[in-house]
Amino acid sequence: MGHAAEGGSVALALDLLGVFFFALSGSLLAARRQFDLVGSLLLASLTGLGGGVIRDLVLGVTPIAFSSPVYLAPPLLATLVVFFLHARVERLGKPLLVFDAAGLGLFCTTGAIKALDLGMNPVAAAVLGVTTGVGGGLLRDVVANRDPQLFDTRDLYAIPAMLGAGLVTLAWVLGWSSVWVTLAVAMLVFLLRILSLRFRWVAPHAVLRPRAE
Repeated sequence: MGHAAEGGSVALALDLLGVFFFALSGSLLAARRQFDLVGSLLLASLTGLGGGVIRDLVLGVTPIAFSSPVYLAPPLLATLVVFFLHARVERLGKPLLVFDAAGLGLFCTTGAIKALDLGMNPVAAAVLGVTTGVGGGLLRDVVANRDPQLFDTRDLYAIPAMLGAGLVTLAWVLGWSSVWVTLAVAMLVFLLRILSLRFRWVAPHAVLRPRAE
Protein backbone atom coordinates (compact mmCIF):
# COMPACT_ATOMS: atom_id res chain seq x y z
CA MET A 1 0.00 0.00 0.00
CA GLY A 2 2.84 2.39 0.87
CA HIS A 3 4.57 1.84 -2.47
CA ALA A 4 1.29 2.35 -4.33
CA ALA A 5 0.65 5.61 -2.48
CA GLU A 6 4.19 6.76 -3.19
CA GLY A 7 3.82 5.92 -6.88
CA GLY A 8 0.52 7.78 -7.02
CA SER A 9 2.09 10.84 -5.42
CA VAL A 10 4.98 10.82 -7.88
CA ALA A 11 2.58 10.40 -10.81
CA LEU A 12 0.51 13.35 -9.58
CA ALA A 13 3.66 15.44 -9.17
CA LEU A 14 4.76 14.62 -12.73
CA ASP A 15 1.33 15.49 -14.09
CA LEU A 16 1.25 18.83 -12.27
CA LEU A 17 4.80 19.55 -13.42
CA GLY A 18 3.72 18.91 -17.01
CA VAL A 19 0.79 21.30 -16.56
CA PHE A 20 3.16 23.93 -15.14
CA PHE A 21 5.68 23.66 -17.98
CA PHE A 22 3.02 23.87 -20.67
CA ALA A 23 1.25 26.69 -18.83
CA LEU A 24 4.53 28.58 -18.59
CA SER A 25 4.97 28.34 -22.36
CA GLY A 26 1.43 29.64 -22.82
CA SER A 27 1.95 32.54 -20.44
CA LEU A 28 5.23 33.46 -22.13
CA LEU A 29 3.55 33.51 -25.51
CA ALA A 30 0.81 35.71 -24.05
CA ALA A 31 3.49 38.12 -22.82
CA ARG A 32 5.07 38.22 -26.25
CA ARG A 33 1.66 38.91 -27.78
CA GLN A 34 1.16 41.67 -25.17
CA PHE A 35 -1.95 40.10 -23.66
CA ASP A 36 -3.19 41.43 -20.33
CA LEU A 37 -2.92 39.43 -17.10
CA VAL A 38 -6.30 37.75 -17.56
CA GLY A 39 -5.41 36.77 -21.13
CA SER A 40 -2.12 35.37 -19.88
CA LEU A 41 -3.90 33.23 -17.27
CA LEU A 42 -6.44 31.97 -19.81
CA LEU A 43 -3.75 31.06 -22.36
CA ALA A 44 -1.66 29.39 -19.65
CA SER A 45 -4.69 27.36 -18.53
CA LEU A 46 -5.61 26.41 -22.08
CA THR A 47 -2.07 25.27 -22.82
CA GLY A 48 -1.53 23.41 -19.58
CA LEU A 49 -4.91 21.71 -19.33
CA GLY A 50 -6.22 21.54 -22.91
CA GLY A 51 -4.57 18.27 -23.94
CA GLY A 52 -5.73 16.49 -20.79
CA VAL A 53 -9.29 17.77 -21.18
CA ILE A 54 -9.44 16.46 -24.76
CA ARG A 55 -8.10 13.07 -23.59
CA ASP A 56 -10.57 12.79 -20.72
CA LEU A 57 -13.53 13.72 -22.92
CA VAL A 58 -12.55 10.98 -25.37
CA LEU A 59 -12.24 8.54 -22.46
CA GLY A 60 -15.71 9.54 -21.24
CA VAL A 61 -14.61 10.72 -17.79
CA THR A 62 -14.88 14.06 -16.04
CA PRO A 63 -11.77 16.07 -17.04
CA ILE A 64 -9.35 15.94 -14.15
CA ALA A 65 -8.85 19.70 -14.48
CA PHE A 66 -12.43 20.10 -13.23
CA SER A 67 -12.60 17.24 -10.72
CA SER A 68 -9.30 18.10 -8.97
CA PRO A 69 -8.94 21.84 -8.19
CA VAL A 70 -5.21 21.35 -7.55
CA TYR A 71 -4.74 21.27 -11.34
CA LEU A 72 -5.74 24.93 -11.50
CA ALA A 73 -2.73 25.91 -9.38
CA PRO A 74 0.06 25.37 -11.98
CA PRO A 75 -1.45 27.76 -14.59
CA LEU A 76 -1.93 30.40 -11.89
CA LEU A 77 1.65 29.92 -10.66
CA ALA A 78 3.01 30.06 -14.22
CA THR A 79 1.12 33.31 -14.86
CA LEU A 80 2.54 34.88 -11.72
CA VAL A 81 6.08 33.71 -12.52
CA VAL A 82 5.92 35.34 -15.94
CA PHE A 83 4.27 38.47 -14.53
CA PHE A 84 6.92 39.06 -11.87
CA LEU A 85 9.99 37.41 -13.43
CA HIS A 86 9.42 37.79 -17.16
CA ALA A 87 12.81 39.33 -17.95
CA ARG A 88 14.69 36.65 -15.98
CA VAL A 89 12.72 33.81 -17.57
CA GLU A 90 13.35 35.18 -21.05
CA ARG A 91 17.09 35.32 -20.37
CA LEU A 92 17.18 31.55 -19.84
CA GLY A 93 17.49 31.13 -23.60
CA LYS A 94 14.61 30.12 -25.85
CA PRO A 95 12.46 29.35 -22.79
CA LEU A 96 9.22 28.89 -24.68
CA LEU A 97 10.63 25.93 -26.63
CA VAL A 98 12.34 24.41 -23.59
CA PHE A 99 9.23 24.55 -21.39
CA ASP A 100 7.10 23.26 -24.25
CA ALA A 101 9.49 20.33 -24.73
CA ALA A 102 9.33 19.48 -21.03
CA GLY A 103 5.54 19.55 -21.07
CA LEU A 104 5.47 17.43 -24.23
CA GLY A 105 7.63 14.73 -22.66
CA LEU A 106 5.58 14.53 -19.48
CA PHE A 107 2.14 14.69 -21.07
CA CYS A 108 2.57 12.22 -23.94
CA THR A 109 3.68 9.59 -21.41
CA THR A 110 1.28 10.23 -18.54
CA GLY A 111 -1.59 10.62 -21.02
CA ALA A 112 -0.98 7.17 -22.47
CA ILE A 113 -0.70 5.61 -19.02
CA LYS A 114 -4.00 7.11 -17.90
CA ALA A 115 -5.73 5.77 -21.02
CA LEU A 116 -4.30 2.30 -20.34
CA ASP A 117 -5.40 2.44 -16.70
CA LEU A 118 -8.94 3.22 -17.87
CA GLY A 119 -9.04 0.14 -20.09
CA MET A 120 -8.16 1.50 -23.53
CA ASN A 121 -6.34 -0.84 -25.90
CA PRO A 122 -2.62 -0.11 -26.42
CA VAL A 123 -2.99 1.50 -29.85
CA ALA A 124 -5.77 3.84 -28.73
CA ALA A 125 -3.84 4.64 -25.55
CA ALA A 126 -0.76 5.62 -27.54
CA VAL A 127 -2.87 7.87 -29.77
CA LEU A 128 -4.42 9.53 -26.71
CA GLY A 129 -0.94 9.99 -25.25
CA VAL A 130 0.08 11.91 -28.36
CA THR A 131 -3.16 13.90 -28.19
CA THR A 132 -2.47 14.81 -24.57
CA GLY A 133 1.05 15.91 -25.49
CA VAL A 134 0.28 18.07 -28.51
CA GLY A 135 -3.30 19.18 -27.77
CA GLY A 136 -2.53 22.03 -25.38
CA GLY A 137 0.20 23.48 -27.60
CA LEU A 138 -2.06 23.28 -30.64
CA LEU A 139 -4.87 25.11 -28.84
CA ARG A 140 -2.37 27.70 -27.54
CA ASP A 141 -1.06 28.52 -31.00
CA VAL A 142 -4.50 28.69 -32.60
CA VAL A 143 -5.89 31.00 -29.92
CA ALA A 144 -2.76 33.20 -30.05
CA ASN A 145 -3.11 33.40 -33.85
CA ARG A 146 0.23 31.71 -34.50
CA ASP A 147 1.01 28.96 -36.99
CA PRO A 148 0.72 25.76 -34.92
CA GLN A 149 4.10 24.44 -33.88
CA LEU A 150 2.73 20.96 -34.52
CA PHE A 151 2.85 21.63 -38.28
CA ASP A 152 6.19 23.44 -38.39
CA THR A 153 8.31 21.69 -41.03
CA ARG A 154 11.52 23.06 -39.51
CA ASP A 155 11.61 20.78 -36.47
CA LEU A 156 10.21 17.61 -34.92
CA TYR A 157 7.22 17.90 -32.61
CA ALA A 158 4.71 15.09 -33.01
CA ILE A 159 7.37 12.41 -33.65
CA PRO A 160 8.96 12.64 -30.16
CA ALA A 161 5.44 12.49 -28.67
CA MET A 162 4.64 9.40 -30.76
CA LEU A 163 7.86 7.76 -29.61
CA GLY A 164 7.20 8.53 -25.95
CA ALA A 165 3.58 7.36 -25.99
CA GLY A 166 4.58 4.24 -27.89
CA LEU A 167 7.40 3.35 -25.50
CA VAL A 168 5.36 3.67 -22.30
CA THR A 169 2.56 1.69 -23.93
CA LEU A 170 5.01 -1.05 -24.91
CA ALA A 171 6.42 -1.09 -21.36
CA TRP A 172 2.87 -1.50 -20.01
CA VAL A 173 2.16 -4.40 -22.38
CA LEU A 174 5.40 -6.10 -21.32
CA GLY A 175 4.64 -5.60 -17.62
CA TRP A 176 7.50 -3.15 -17.09
CA SER A 177 5.38 -0.08 -16.44
CA SER A 178 6.29 2.07 -13.45
CA VAL A 179 6.50 5.73 -12.53
CA TRP A 180 10.25 5.65 -13.07
CA VAL A 181 9.96 4.12 -16.53
CA THR A 182 7.45 6.83 -17.39
CA LEU A 183 9.83 9.51 -16.12
CA ALA A 184 12.76 8.04 -18.08
CA VAL A 185 10.74 8.00 -21.31
CA ALA A 186 9.58 11.58 -20.66
CA MET A 187 13.22 12.62 -20.34
CA LEU A 188 14.01 10.84 -23.60
CA VAL A 189 11.22 12.72 -25.37
CA PHE A 190 12.48 16.00 -23.92
CA LEU A 191 16.05 15.32 -25.08
CA LEU A 192 14.93 14.28 -28.55
CA ARG A 193 12.87 17.45 -28.89
CA ILE A 194 15.74 19.67 -27.73
CA LEU A 195 18.26 17.89 -29.96
CA SER A 196 15.95 18.23 -32.94
CA LEU A 197 15.88 21.98 -32.33
CA ARG A 198 19.64 22.16 -31.80
CA PHE A 199 20.56 20.17 -34.91
CA ARG A 200 17.52 21.15 -37.00
CA TRP A 201 16.24 17.63 -37.57
CA VAL A 202 13.12 17.55 -39.69
CA ALA A 203 10.58 14.95 -40.77
CA PRO A 204 10.21 14.01 -44.46
CA HIS A 205 7.76 16.17 -46.40
CA ALA A 206 4.41 14.75 -47.44
CA VAL A 207 5.54 14.74 -51.08
CA LEU A 208 8.89 13.49 -52.33
CA ARG A 209 10.62 16.49 -53.83
CA PRO A 210 12.93 15.87 -56.79
CA ARG A 211 16.52 16.97 -56.46
CA ALA A 212 17.51 20.15 -58.20
CA GLU A 213 19.54 19.50 -61.33
